[in-house]
Amino acid sequence: MDHKELRYSLMALLGAILWGTIGTAQHFAPEEATPLSIGAVRLAIGGGAIMLYAFLRGKLVGREMFSKVSTYIGAVSMASAQLTFFVAVKLTGVAMGTVVAIGSAPIFAGLISIIVNKEVPGFKWLASTMVSVIGCILLVMGRGALLIDMNGILLALGSGFFYAVYTAATKNLLGDYSPEMVTGVIFTIGALILSPFLLIYSLDWLKTPQGIGVALHLGLVTSAFAYIIFSYGLSGIKLHKAATLNLAEPVTAALLGVFFLKEGLSVLSGLGMGLVFTGLLILSISRPAKKKNKTLGMIE
Repeated sequence: MDHKELRYSLMALLGAILWGTIGTAQHFAPEEATPLSIGAVRLAIGGGAIMLYAFLRGKLVGREMFSKVSTYIGAVSMASAQLTFFVAVKLTGVAMGTVVAIGSAPIFAGLISIIVNKEVPGFKWLASTMVSVIGCILLVMGRGALLIDMNGILLALGSGFFYAVYTAATKNLLGDYSPEMVTGVIFTIGALILSPFLLIYSLDWLKTPQGIGVALHLGLVTSAFAYIIFSYGLSGIKLHKAATLNLAEPVTAALLGVFFLKEGLSVLSGLGMGLVFTGLLILSISRPAKKKNKTLGMIE
């Protein structure tokens, strides 16, 4: 892995780490804040912040992006991923919903790479993803009793699929537009799609300092900043690799639970974390440059 690719990979990884703070932030949200209203507010604040940032930096160029099919596929997928994830978490619990959604996303991304982009991820990616996914499963299993709800599991799988589609659509647009432009437009359209939920559910929780703090963290940190740097990273690495790097998210969530929510960390969970880190390490390993040739291109 050269220095340029390493920089892009670290940006994608940092985005995943920031997403890992979502669960902890939701824990501190007022009781009357519903998951769907939180998701809608998150996209609304995040989309507005990204568009303002892009405008101030002069990145809102390329109006033809609004005529691209990928733009609307990305926006619908982003909104759908939010809805299916939050409902899945409500039905089957945070731990199970998160691991199924995040763990399935790299698999769907790999399939999209093969079918749509005609890219063969290769053995290194497969080994890394399988080790990391197993690690995520052990991480969740070690955190106590799990609630298995098949409707929740299916919705979590749907969330993983929609996130993979969003990532693929974003990747397709990043070849012609800046990360700020792509993320801002997709988030804004996604926020408009979810706007009816702002009318259905009460937003009184936003009138409290606690609610405002949670909303700003979710909107500015885990949405605007996280997605901009993730999109920047995505512009320089392959789709399936970026999706696998996202598996750092549940590890971050678990560590925050230990340090801030006083949750216990079992031996099984610790082993799971180790496997996730091992998988990400496998993904970062590359052959020496002098041994690379055309036949090795498929192993990146």
